[in-house]
Amino acid sequence: MSESIWRQRMRAARAQDPEATSRLLDELGTEERSDTEIEADHRRSRLEAMQEYQPGATLQEELCLRLTGPEAEGGALRFQWGNALLDPVEKAVSKAAGAPVELEVTGLSRGSTVVHARPVLSVSPDTGTLGGPVPTAADKGVRTFVRLLTALEDESDVREWAQLFDSVDALSGALERFRLSLGLTWYAADGGMRQASLTQRGVEYAKRLQSTRDNDQEFTISGRVTELRSSGVVKVKSGLAQNAPAHDVRVEPEQLVRMRLALGDNVHFRVRYRRKLDAIGRTRVSEYHFLGVAAEELALDLEAGPSPHEKNSPEAGQ
Repeated sequence: MSESIWRQRMRAARAQDPEATSRLLDELGTEERSDTEIEADHRRSRLEAMQEYQPGATLQEELCLRLTGPEAEGGALRFQWGNALLDPVEKAVSKAAGAPVELEVTGLSRGSTVVHARPVLSVSPDTGTLGGPVPTAADKGVRTFVRLLTALEDESDVREWAQLFDSVDALSGALERFRLSLGLTWYAADGGMRQASLTQRGVEYAKRLQSTRDNDQEFTISGRVTELRSSGVVKVKSGLAQNAPAHDVRVEPEQLVRMRLALGDNVHFRVRYRRKLDAIGRTRVSEYHFLGVAAEELALDLEAGPSPHEKNSPEAGQ
C-alpha cells in the first residue's frame, strides 16, 4: 500500500533526519482514510465552523480538472485544448442537470495542468429546509457526470447515461488526440467532494461503445413524391400537413430512371429501414432502401397522421 501524501510531505520536510522522522511517524500511526476522505472531512469541519457564526452558510462550489500527460507537465493550458476539453464537460453537466449550467475558469495551477472552475452566477442553495441545503443544478449535473466517468473507467454498463454520450465522445476524442488523461474533483456547497477520472482505459472503452450493428425492418411507405434526385433518392411525404412525416428513400439511379416518377405522384413503396445502432442503443445512421412497389396499393389519406410503422421510425426529413 502506498504511503499517504501527508506522510510523504513530512518525510520530505524532515529529510535531514530520516530516522527521527520515521520514529515520529510510527508514533502518529497510520491514517486509514484516503486523501480525499481527509480533505472532505476538513471541508465539513470548516463548514460547521462557518455555520456557528452564520447559520445557513455554504462553501463555494468549485470544479477542478487535472490534465496529465506528456504535454501537460509544464502546468500550462494550451489554447487548442480549451474548447475541445472544457466545452464537452460543460455540455455534459448541463444535460445531466436538465438545465443550462455555465462554468467559468477562475485559475490554473501546477501539478501537471489543473484548471479551476466554478458555476457562473450559481444560485445559493435553499437553506430553509430541515433536510439541509438543496443541491444546485451544477451539483446535480456534476455528480451524475462523475458516476458516468466512474462507470467508463470500470467498463460497466453506461446505457442509463446515453443522453450524455455526444459530449463523452467529444471529450474522449480530444483526450486521445492530445495524449491526455483527465482527473475531475467536485467541491460541493455542502462540503462534500466527488472525484472521477477518464484515463486511456476509459477512453478506449468509450471508443468500443461506438461500434455499430445493423437493425433492419421492412414495411410499406405510402405518400406523395415531393423531391427527386438523380443520385438515387426519392422523398416521399405521407400527408399535406407541414409536419407530415417525410422519408428519403434510396433507389438505384438506373432503376429510378426506369420508374418514370414525377413530382406529385402517389406511391406505395416496400422499403428496408436500416439503422446502425451503437452499443448503448443510439442510432448512428438510418436509411430507407427501396425494395419494390407494394403489391397491394394502400388508400392514401393525405390528412391522416403517420401510420403505425412511421410512428416507430424516425422522420427522415420534412
